[in-house]
Amino acid sequence: MPDKPAGQPRRTRGRISIRRATLDDVPAIYACQQAAYPTFPPHGLCDERQLGMQIARFPEGQLVAVADDRVVGYCTTLIVALAEDSPWYSYNEITGYGTFSTHDPSGDTLYGADIAVHPEYQGRGIAGRLYKARKRLLTRFNLRCMVAGGRIPGYRQVAGRMTAEEYVERVVRGELKDRALNAHLKAGYRVVGVHMGYLRDEASLDYATFLEMPNPSFDPERRRIAATPIRRPARKVRVCAAQYEMRPVHSWAEFKKQVGFFVAAANDYHSHFLLFPELFTVQLFTTMPSKLSGPEAIERLADLTDRYIELFREQAKSSGLHIIGGTHPVRSEDGIRNVAHLFTPSGNVYTQDKLHVTPTERQEYGIRPGDGIRIFDTGLARIAIVVCYDIEFPELVRLVTLAGAEVIFCPFSTDEHKGYLRVRYTAHARAVENMLYVVLAGNVGNLPEVENFLINYGQAAVLTPSDVAFPSRGIAGEADPNTETIVVCDLDLSSLELQRELGTVRVLRDRREDLYEVKSRNPVEIIRTS
Repeated sequence: MPDKPAGQPRRTRGRISIRRATLDDVPAIYACQQAAYPTFPPHGLCDERQLGMQIARFPEGQLVAVADDRVVGYCTTLIVALAEDSPWYSYNEITGYGTFSTHDPSGDTLYGADIAVHPEYQGRGIAGRLYKARKRLLTRFNLRCMVAGGRIPGYRQVAGRMTAEEYVERVVRGELKDRALNAHLKAGYRVVGVHMGYLRDEASLDYATFLEMPNPSFDPERRRIAATPIRRPARKVRVCAAQYEMRPVHSWAEFKKQVGFFVAAANDYHSHFLLFPELFTVQLFTTMPSKLSGPEAIERLADLTDRYIELFREQAKSSGLHIIGGTHPVRSEDGIRNVAHLFTPSGNVYTQDKLHVTPTERQEYGIRPGDGIRIFDTGLARIAIVVCYDIEFPELVRLVTLAGAEVIFCPFSTDEHKGYLRVRYTAHARAVENMLYVVLAGNVGNLPEVENFLINYGQAAVLTPSDVAFPSRGIAGEADPNTETIVVCDLDLSSLELQRELGTVRVLRDRREDLYEVKSRNPVEIIRTS
């Protein structure tokens, strides 16, 4: 229980009433949600906009518990029709990403999206009263049952020694205690299944129970017109990887023209994402004096950061593409960093530092390692940018996978074949061991007039997990090496999500949390782009 501010007594004596929520309650509901889920990051909660949309969509189903003129508990629900052939729904699928846009008055199932009580008021039967109010909704709307996804926060303590299914069975039999699951069982739910990926929930290792509570008074004859069920959405994105030739240019205009060629090509193929290679902007070294040292050349290139950002911002806006503009040297408080940039069609710019710096980068260019691990929720896909050498560190990719990444974009730059294979092999390993897609884009060609960036070897590729639902070699597409070209592939994100649950092997489910764990010293930052 959180500590209360000094001098403020706990207000737990007031009479409790249950009523329908109003839009005026939204700030108080959000505050109660924050208190009830203190370990959840902000992106893991429904924000005030989503709460307002829920009330507007189905006002009868959003309830609050009030005591001392204060919202001390709440529950949110919507009516849906579920497809029998779908094994499970994630929270985002069934709630329309928390907006309740999936609410269907002609459905036959009440979905319990959330229920919580402020810690200061727990133990007073508030949750039980909210559940009773939900059951009245079942009767009022003649619904077949109520379903929910339930957290199992106690599972982390035994993960590895038993599966999530075994843990749930033992809780149901009364051999183990789980505060969340026991509360659901007490309310009258039965466990239909156990699934991974329902909700990003570190305490439950992303597992959740699929719960069902039948309505004994349901009259099927009164529902002769079948509702259209929610079916798993077909989520696909098209990605384009640029295999960029490093040939001499003599002006910014020539550089811009070559960039524009790749943007036009990706646009002609109706791509959603375009990936450029790491440090491809060093092509601009050919516009500088040839005798510059590595650190001097990088400093001059960093001077062009504003022009680089403006160029790609305009390209993204005019094309409608999400462009990962490779990486570019950027000044920071501790020196030059190698920074990846994501440019969105709305003109916004987001960054991801390269976190692991190679000896060559340190010694020849004075580049410093960056900070922060980020995921970008673009609305099309949840992506992470892992720059070249970073892909060789499995802990990093596991962290972004557990935080929700579906696609890794890996801009790289290697000078010879063995260096490329290090990136290629480890990138494919990351795709297999995390059940996600990895997109690679690298530089090719030579800069004979530049002493500190002479040769390049590259082969763009789109890599997949290795299972029945994916290409036989785990390669969705690849270019011929060392030629200027692009690779275009469609990525099926719906299939990816299903295979994480139903695949031949389930590497995310079968981790041994009792033997080891991978944790970030600072939380992975999840950024909703616009």
